Amino acid sequence: MRSVIMLVISVLTVYFVYMHMFKGRFANYMVDFFQNFLNMNYDEAYSLFGQIFRNNRTMLVLIFLAIVFLIVFRTYLNWFTKYFEEINKGVDNLIAENAGEISLSPELFPMERKLNTAKHTIEKQKNDILTAEQRKNDLIMYLAHDLKTPLASVIGYLNLLHDEKQISDELREKYLSISLDKAERLEDLINEFFEISKYNLTKITLQYSRINLKRMLEMIVYEFQPMLKEKNLTCNLIIPENIMIKCDADKIQRVFDNLLRNAVIYSYDGTDIDIAVTTQNENIIIKFTNHGDTIPKEKLERIFEQFYRIDSSRSTESGGAGLGLAIAKQIIELHGGSVAAESKDDIIEFEVMLPSVCKL
Repeated sequence: MRSVIMLVISVLTVYFVYMHMFKGRFANYMVDFFQNFLNMNYDEAYSLFGQIFRNNRTMLVLIFLAIVFLIVFRTYLNWFTKYFEEINKGVDNLIAENAGEISLSPELFPMERKLNTAKHTIEKQKNDILTAEQRKNDLIMYLAHDLKTPLASVIGYLNLLHDEKQISDELREKYLSISLDKAERLEDLINEFFEISKYNLTKITLQYSRINLKRMLEMIVYEFQPMLKEKNLTCNLIIPENIMIKCDADKIQRVFDNLLRNAVIYSYDGTDIDIAVTTQNENIIIKFTNHGDTIPKEKLERIFEQFYRIDSSRSTESGGAGLGLAIAKQIIELHGGSVAAESKDDIIEFEVMLPSVCKL
């Protein structure tokens, strides 16, 4: 628009000068000027005007065109200089990592959009790097903390067995049993850390197969009977017959195992745990519901983060390293599904959605 307006003004200006410069008012003004300042009579002044302007019309028009060109060129140069200055400031803003958006003239909107896209990309990459660094630090911290407790117990009881020469068989058996339990706990923690490292650092290939979901859940509930009896819990399985699902059976079994384990750990004694399965638009919905302390909203938002524990006061004796739900979420998302948690009125519910369900 600016270029069109500048072109029109230039053409009109040149046309006006060409048509009116050598006659009319301009000629009268110049003749009057020569008469007044050079003390000439009218004929002499008019003759001088003709010699200067009429006889050199072409040259004067060319000079005027050159002047118009220089003015137009200078105007364009100022515009472009201003644009480059704006772009330079935008790049400085990008490098300085300022919080605000980069703003340029409307003519530079494509450049503004690209700079802001680059800015957001850089900020995201920086945040990802900081998050990865924080996770690495968390891994080291939790590894040192969680492995120290059972390891110290194992060393302590083995030292007792080594130093106490006169020890009863009953006490020896007790110390050995505790040491074995602590060693197994240590093994479980190490396996958890290896598992989360595998999911973070390698590309997992799913081994799909069609399984009967009810049979899988019945088997998992059966394996949890000792834990259920310990807290006097009842697990109710509500699922239609012959629900088939295509998935990686081992990994999905791990997900259900982890969700049921959490339900047992965080349930009130003597309450029920419900596992309800429904189908919806060729998807399967599995809900794990138990009765326990209501989880605050701010904790629900972080419950699937690595190393996060709902109750930070819990020792590693009663809970894992805070990796189970993080691994479960990754497995479900690898299958193209989702998982969410809700809690209110002393009821905790985990909902898993998995695609590709076949009902026989």
